[in-house]
Formats: sequence, structure tokens, C-alpha cells
Amino acid sequence: MADKLKDMRNSKTKRPTDAEMAILRVLWQRGPSTVREIFEQMGSVGGYTTVLKFLQIMTGKGLVLRKEMGRSHIYSAKDPAEKTQKHLTRDLLNRVFGGSCKTLVMQALSVEKASREDLAEIRQLIEKMERSGNV
Repeated sequence: MADKLKDMRNSKTKRPTDAEMAILRVLWQRGPSTVREIFEQMGSVGGYTTVLKFLQIMTGKGLVLRKEMGRSHIYSAKDPAEKTQKHLTRDLLNRVFGGSCKTLVMQALSVEKASREDLAEIRQLIEKMERSGNV
């Protein structure tokens, strides 16, 4: 029980907010970037100093890395998008759906219409998992 509570505390401190996710999406798309580049890419989401403050917080949370290049600081996402998505999906699965993959998938498919291509990819993934014995 103590380990589960520790995991919950650790996942919460590293869970990005919506604003932090927006910054991470810019970094995943652009790659390493300055505050100014991130700010310009985000458009009218807050001011330059707001983006800088979020990046400082994200550095403290271990979500981004910062390198000094002359007078500029270059920020990059610590983890690739796929790793962050897996972490957040696992967190959501456990917190909201009690660990039930079936319920998570059923809810996801019921709230957002999936394309034929998406459904085909989902079927392929299920078949691959069944063949590999990863079920």
C-alpha cells in the first residue's frame, strides 16, 4: 500500500498540466528550442515571461532539459512523445478506469468517432498482441 501511495505522489508531481503539454507538443514538433521560439510557435497563449516561467517549472519537474548556448537557453523535452503518452495513459488507466483496459478503450471509442483506418490499426494491434501471447 505504501508503494502505491508513493507511486501516486511521484506520478502526480511529474504529470504535465495542460499548459505544460502545449509546450511539450511544441518541443516534440520543433526539437530543441529557445523560449522565444516556443513562445512564437504557441501564438497567443500567454506572454513570453509566462512561457519562461512554465519552462522553469518544467525543468524542476524533470519534464524538460535546459542547455546554455551563449546567452540563450535551449530547452528540449526530456522524454519522447510516445514515452510521455504511455506514462499518462497508464496513469489515466489506473486513476480513472481502475486498471481496466476494456473500459478505457470502450469509453475512448464511444466519445470520439474512429476512422476506418484507425479501427484497422487497432484490429492489427490486437491481432499482433494475441499472436505474441501478450494478452
